[in-house]
Amino acid sequence: MPNARIHLHRGDLPEGLSLGPVVAVDTETMGLNPHRDRLCLVQLSAGDGTAHLVQIVPPRLGGTGADCPRLRALLADPGTVKIFHFARFDLAILRHALGVDAAPVRCTKVAAKLVRTFTDRHGLRDLCRELLGVEISKQQQTSDWGAAELTTEQLAYAASDVLHLHALWERLEGLLRREERLELAEACFRFLPHRAALDLLGYSEPDIFDH
Repeated sequence: MPNARIHLHRGDLPEGLSLGPVVAVDTETMGLNPHRDRLCLVQLSAGDGTAHLVQIVPPRLGGTGADCPRLRALLADPGTVKIFHFARFDLAILRHALGVDAAPVRCTKVAAKLVRTFTDRHGLRDLCRELLGVEISKQQQTSDWGAAELTTEQLAYAASDVLHLHALWERLEGLLRREERLELAEACFRFLPHRAALDLLGYSEPDIFDH
């Protein structure tokens, strides 16, 4: 979305902001270990071409850390559906860092794996290209998200991860209905917060569902 609007908020969402009943959500962290690597950014979009980025700064660096009541309330609101891509990780880091269980959820990665069994390309970039005809860049994926000042390139990258999730879920939901797997997908989505909780307890390896 070349004309996307990006708003950066330090510490919490602004008072009075409404993002509607379905919100796309993503996170940026210092790494992929929720116990070790801190949460730095939470991105949200109502699917209207606008992204709201909440920078999470720990108290030791002058921020308010997990004291973000408006963000936490939105994530925990049972009346707001949250769309993620690879929700398993995001749900774990949000639970560990903010003490919030984000539900109900939809996960475009899980949905893609259920219906796109003809390919092993289930990354967000691949899905956006193949289902939406949209090219997104992953160049900033491994940049330093803990920096006090994020670059314009970082903000654009972070926003791109949520700006297309509504449209992507719409396409994938249609495929799930076509292949009669929507009910199965919804059962998977209900389980995802529990899967994230298992990961935080150390049950990602060995996986209790393995033989």
